Amino acid sequence: VSGGEDEIQQLQKALLDYLDENTETDASLVFSRKFYIAQWFRDTTMETEKAIKSQKDEESSEGTHHAKDVETTGQIMHRAESRKKFLRSIIKTAPSQFSTLKMNSDTVDYEDACLIVRYLASMRPFAQSFDIYLTQ
Repeated sequence: VSGGEDEIQQLQKALLDYLDENTETDASLVFSRKFYIAQWFRDTTMETEKAIKSQKDEESSEGTHHAKDVETTGQIMHRAESRKKFLRSIIKTAPSQFSTLKMNSDTVDYEDACLIVRYLASMRPFAQSFDIYLTQ
């Protein structure tokens, strides 16, 4: 995985598919699925707010407004909206219908699901700054 938005969405979808397939054996996976969707939606909102705020701070420190900054803000908003649209489409899909929307014919097993969770967790801000906390 190269770490792009499309790859992350594919991993998220694969993880949600795994959780949906195994809800019959473990009822807590229904909660886990809803939790992940809500957390990813919240993360998208928070990342967008932080990016826009940092741009406004840079803009006020420079004292001038550049067209490049507006374009970057538009790109941030577009990326956030595409992520939210993806998550809304998953929310609107009933869990039983979700397995019919598989992107790959491959099924994800438990070890793959654990690996996906670790990778997605490593992309979160706290995990990325954990080394800084340890060194301090």
